Amino acid sequence: MVTRLIIPENYRCLLDVRETEGAIRQIKTFFQTNLAFELNLVRVTAPLFVQAGTGINDDLNGVERPVAFPIKAMADVRAEIVHSLAKWKRMQLADLGFAPGEGLYTDMNAIRADEDLDNLHSLYVDQWDWERVMLPEERTLDYLKATVRRIYDVIRRTERYVHHLYPVIEPFLPEEITFIHAEDLEARYPALSPKEREDMACREHGAVFLIGIGGALRNGLPHDGRAPDYDDWSTPTVNGYQGLNGDILVYYPLFDTALELSSMGIRVDAEALLRQLTLRDALDRRELLFHRRLLAGELPQSIGGGIGQSRLCMLYLHKAHIGEIQSSLWPETMVQTCRANNIHLL
Repeated sequence: MVTRLIIPENYRCLLDVRETEGAIRQIKTFFQTNLAFELNLVRVTAPLFVQAGTGINDDLNGVERPVAFPIKAMADVRAEIVHSLAKWKRMQLADLGFAPGEGLYTDMNAIRADEDLDNLHSLYVDQWDWERVMLPEERTLDYLKATVRRIYDVIRRTERYVHHLYPVIEPFLPEEITFIHAEDLEARYPALSPKEREDMACREHGAVFLIGIGGALRNGLPHDGRAPDYDDWSTPTVNGYQGLNGDILVYYPLFDTALELSSMGIRVDAEALLRQLTLRDALDRRELLFHRRLLAGELPQSIGGGIGQSRLCMLYLHKAHIGEIQSSLWPETMVQTCRANNIHLL
């Protein structure tokens, strides 16, 4: 397992451990309440695991191995700890009868055993997974941008709330979020890696929504990986680009880098699903439960994504390690190095 660690110079915690625990509760309550109000979402209960072989689990980049186990009471049918709930949410929208303009959110808790561990990445993932029904005619870049702006407003609103509770924590997010397509960013910085391009964009603008994650750019490579069966990363838009999805990224001064807070997008319709499965040589997935239901027209058009809970708390509280927000497992060398540099892992 690969581990990387950034130690900010002269780092000190603005809140002690007990204050931090209280702040985490305040942030999560405020943020999810405001997100639900802004997007007209209701909270639903989510599974920790799903049955293997149904196509419901999120395949992420297609190489991460899910944590799995046999179920004794079901003749050893295998279950998988979820990676995310991207496809499960859409099935819930259909099964619970949500109408256009309505949606759901849930607390998603996952284990990603293949994660490379560093200041931002943990074996344990906690995020708000949300999904909202939309009309077919809303499958546009303008609709995607409007939704991003509403989410970013909640992000900034929560930052101001944290400053109100803890005046020692100064806000730094810009008022507006800037929209950039991954192809434009590649053209601007062709010699840089995708991560380095994100850093440059966030240093310049403070907050960026990077459009078009998963489809091949001019160099033949995607900016970053996306599974072929939830986000629509291949549909051409009016400006000639492909992709109706993206990432919310903000500049994080403590690391002088971009910090990804959310991955989201308009979801595939039947046409986009078949196109993307073909591009990824994965047409055999058409026989899985989720894919059959989508191709049969049983699932609504939707937009959705995930928003990292620990990432957001880390941002708001100006923490140097995600382990200051959540309890997880870390290499002993990382624990010792953090302890020697005033980074207190829970």
